Amino acid sequence: MENRKTLIHWFRKGLRVHDNPGLTRVFEQANSDVNKYEVRPIFILDPGIVQWLKVGANRWRFLQQSLADLHNQLVALKSRLYVVRGKPNEVFERIFKEWQTELLTFETDIEPYSVKRDAEVVKLAHQLGVQVDTHCSHTIYNPETVIKKNLGTAPLTYQKFLSIVEKLKTPMPLPTPVALTELVIPQQDKWEQKDEKCYDYPSMEELVKHPEELGENKFLGGETEGLRRLEQSLSNETWVINFEKPNTAPNSLEPSTTVLSPYLKFGCLSSRLFYQRLTDILKKHPNHSKPPVSLKGQLMWREFFYTAATDEPDFDRMFGNKYCIQIPWEMNDVYLDAWTHARTGYPFIDAIMRQLRQEGWIHHLARHAVACFLTRGDLWISWQSGLRVFEELLLDHDWALNAGNWLWLSASAFFHSYFRVYSPVAFGKKTDPTGNYIRKYVPELAKYPNNFIYEPWKASLSAQKEYGCVLGEDYPHRIVVHEAVYKINVQRMTAAYKVNREVCTGKFEKEEKKSTAKRRMKDSEKSLSENKKSRN
Repeated sequence: MENRKTLIHWFRKGLRVHDNPGLTRVFEQANSDVNKYEVRPIFILDPGIVQWLKVGANRWRFLQQSLADLHNQLVALKSRLYVVRGKPNEVFERIFKEWQTELLTFETDIEPYSVKRDAEVVKLAHQLGVQVDTHCSHTIYNPETVIKKNLGTAPLTYQKFLSIVEKLKTPMPLPTPVALTELVIPQQDKWEQKDEKCYDYPSMEELVKHPEELGENKFLGGETEGLRRLEQSLSNETWVINFEKPNTAPNSLEPSTTVLSPYLKFGCLSSRLFYQRLTDILKKHPNHSKPPVSLKGQLMWREFFYTAATDEPDFDRMFGNKYCIQIPWEMNDVYLDAWTHARTGYPFIDAIMRQLRQEGWIHHLARHAVACFLTRGDLWISWQSGLRVFEELLLDHDWALNAGNWLWLSASAFFHSYFRVYSPVAFGKKTDPTGNYIRKYVPELAKYPNNFIYEPWKASLSAQKEYGCVLGEDYPHRIVVHEAVYKINVQRMTAAYKVNREVCTGKFEKEEKKSTAKRRMKDSEKSLSENKKSRN
């Protein structure tokens, strides 16, 4: 038994046991010879990163809950989660040797930091004679495959992306692996002999350094909750087939969408499983909503941005980003602070930013509103500043998706109708004319009547006193006048586009025209075919 080899699956994202190819590989190999192998699923926690990484308390809590749930899932499979503290290179140099490691598996990642880290770990593994087996399972399609099919570059439009993946085979999700036999109990190493709890998953106290920043725990972390929410979301098939993102409310008191994004971000829920379940439902109902607004369309947006980000390591910045128009944004610390901490004087914008800070999640259309307000709509501040705030506060922050959406909403890439500006007043009124969302998250305005709740500056001073909230004392004056400033910013965008348009957007327009032409031809051929059938 002393010569038993260790098989390691390294969790990073992909915090689940279902549809986890790397985990399935080590379980199957261990079960093929119980006397030869032992399994150690690990998660590496770098205490240094916990200390300095600017991540909000809500996301640390979500991670802690996800790791606790993952441990319980593994225990049910007669294994456990080993959380190893330290820097990845130092950790692997030790455990490769001490655990007599034969195989390391993990899910690939596209973030520049992760790519560099993984290359170093793979190099170390090869030096020490450890086999490495990697799997692309965080997305439905392998971004590298999509890029290859598009002649070596990422498709620049959503329609072009769809035309490529429609021809690819969609990978089916894997079931949960067969449990290990009870005979395979890993032997304690010298660290465990000193402290049996040294590999336990982290407590809340270890991860959440600022518990006073925690908001309501509305979205419990972990695979169990992710699968439960999936079942709940797909249980109403009528809702599923009719779903259209623009018709959902950004300011409903209860979420009007699935809120599965945090579970997809951490990999508590497999995107391939979500896609397969959706496909099964849609097959039964031919007359369903279509991409880009459908539920399947939302998953494809995730795939689209992941593919673009794979092809551009500077995806999260303006300079050096081949997709991004260079716009002369201005830095205004006062405006940025007011936006970040919900003191813009626009109740709808401030309510969204307060919900984000308190709960870690806001509706996608609410993200549209505050992103447009910060950038091209009102404050003329770089999207990179907003990206950093979202990076800190969002439960579902994802490097590729966060950057892709900020590029889109600032009209810096992919979307170029910069003259279409969200109103910080009218947009919210459409779905919540009584302002109940504002009353919840900006309670100082709770007594304002419906006709003033979105525009408190229209109330007289005597009325403000009557409502118990005086502007400039209890709630700030608006920092800009939207009706005037957005027109100036449209002119600024026009000037920036004149400088950059041919270089930066011509290729997008060219590809969009090609995709549109192909789509129209395809629709025309389909129509002719259907007419022919009807005549026969």
